[in-house]
Amino acid sequence: MRSAVLAATLAALAMPVLAQTTPRVDQRQTNQQQRIDQGQSTGALNDKEAARLEAGQAHVQNVEDKAKADGVVTNKEKAHLHHAQDKQSRRIHRQKHDAQVKPADPAAAPAK
Repeated sequence: MRSAVLAATLAALAMPVLAQTTPRVDQRQTNQQQRIDQGQSTGALNDKEAARLEAGQAHVQNVEDKAKADGVVTNKEKAHLHHAQDKQSRRIHRQKHDAQVKPADPAAAPAK
């Protein structure tokens, strides 16, 4: 799933100059993706939570792609996009700070 989000982000960055760019949105998407990756690596996010957050990131990317489709991102589209990112950011925070953690890998435990 992570590779799909990365591919979508790279595709958005590779779009022709004719389409309006959204560098702040792109940077925020990157930061949120890094937060998800960091949560997975520390165990703050279990696999199910991470997958759900990845799907949320893909949704935000779809919103951005639709906004850019006609080459102009209107103020209404920007507001919708920022709202989707705010919502996703809150979800990431809630999932990283809830009581659920990634289960310990028994294979990683030291041998007795």
